[in-house]
This record gives sequence, C-alpha cells and structure tokens, in this order.
Amino acid sequence: MTTVAIADEAVVRPRGGKAHAFVTLLARDLRVARRDLVSFSIRSIMQPALFVFVFAYVLPRLGSHGGASPFAASHPGGISFSTILVPGLIATSILVQGLMATTAPLMMELSYTREIEDRVLAPIPTWALSVEKIVAGAIQALLAGLLVFPFVLLIHAKGQAPTLDFSRWWLLVTVLLLASVFTSAFAMLLGMVIDPRKLSTIFAIIVVPMTMLGCVYYPWAQLSSIRWLQYVVLLNPLVYISEALRAALTPEIKYIHVWILLLVLCGGIALTVTIASRAFVRRVVD
Repeated sequence: MTTVAIADEAVVRPRGGKAHAFVTLLARDLRVARRDLVSFSIRSIMQPALFVFVFAYVLPRLGSHGGASPFAASHPGGISFSTILVPGLIATSILVQGLMATTAPLMMELSYTREIEDRVLAPIPTWALSVEKIVAGAIQALLAGLLVFPFVLLIHAKGQAPTLDFSRWWLLVTVLLLASVFTSAFAMLLGMVIDPRKLSTIFAIIVVPMTMLGCVYYPWAQLSSIRWLQYVVLLNPLVYISEALRAALTPEIKYIHVWILLLVLCGGIALTVTIASRAFVRRVVD
C-alpha cells in the first residue's frame, strides 16, 4: 500500500489499482455474456451448422441420387468441399460473434442505457476502457470459433468428411487468437462510425458481402480465373482470416503465404485498435 498526502488528508491507494479495475470490468462483461449463454450458443452454431448440413450433407446426397449439384463433386485435387468449407465457416463464426459481442453492447451503452458514463469513472484511462471492450469481444469470438469445430467436423454425408491437419497447431492457435482480436477491434471501429439506430444495416451492407466475398466457400487461389475480383477481395478482412485458417488446417490447399496473412492480421489489429480507441475517447469525452 502507498500513502499520498493531499491537503492534510491521507489518501490510500492500492498498488495495481488500474490493472484490478481493468480485470473487474472485463469480468463483469463476461459475466453478462455468460447469462446470455443460450443465445450466444445459438448465434454461434446456427449459421455454420446449417451451411455444413446443406453443402456437406444434403447436396452431396442429392448428387448421389442423380442430382447435378456442383457441391457434390470434390475439389480438383481430390479434396472434398467440406474440407474447403470448414476453415471459412470457423472464420465466419468468429467474425459474426466478434461483431455482435462488441458492437451491439457498445452502442447500447453509448446511446440508450448511458452506462458508459459510469464506466468512465473507473480508475483507468479512457482508452483502456475501449481496449477492455475489445478484449471482452475477442474472448467471445474465440469461444464461438471453438464451438463450431464439432459441428463442422461431424455433419457431412458419406465420403464427404473434411480432412483436417492439426500438425500445425501452433499456427492454428496463433490465427484463432489474432482473428478474434482483429474482428473485435474491427467491430469497435464500426461501433464508433455507425449510427446506433442503423445497427441492423451492418448485416445487410457489411456482414453479408464480407461473407460472400471472404473466401469462405472457395480458396483465394481459385479466383485466378476472375483476376479483377481476386484483387478486389483482398480489401476484405475475412479473406485473410479464412486463408490463415486454411493454412493451419488444410495445408494441402493452395493459400496466400503465411507471413503475409500474419502480417496483415497483426497490422490490422494495431491499426484498428489505435483508430477505434482514439474515436472512443473522442466520443466519450464529447
């Protein structure tokens, strides 16, 4: 304990007060999320599970009974479509949950409940409060990605089981952590520039295009036949997450160089955290 004398009064301040306040705020956000565990699980599982069910089970079964679905066929290299799909769906789950876990509560606290005014009184810098929000969202995004694994591995038609390689576990862990932080920081940035009344438009004008053009259903290398699109989609953060997970789980599929993927993810985290934190401070101070 340290004692600071101010105006003849002894003010006692505990060591590590800022770190303790940060952890307390984080624990509070995670406890709130835990109370919403059922909704969290449904949001995380529903979309990936349905995609796997349709593309890796229903359509291959239709093809085996005389249908002409292109999804029943394998990759030119003999790789099943479900193998290509798994990394993309995990990336999508991380993205969607990162957006929902960070943007929605932030907008509520800034506009409707005004709870952010009480949080600013915590004994930590205002920018650290934005970092705490990003960390809380990243943890939930990471859990969402892990929650999807059993479903994308087990739901498939006969002969359509995904072939995954976990020998690069260190790369998988690194990518999952970086992707979770990146998506949460990106969500924080969106929360600073989007009108709270237009939150629903995020999925219409941001999430849907990002998902459809995020190399979720196809590797980036296969876009070489549409050269202009192959370069345009590089503006999509989801491309780098999908490709990085593909590099970690399915190295037999051609992917963007790992060092480029990790560089973009790390650079994206540094850039989005910096911009989002500054925007958060300006928004709260105003």
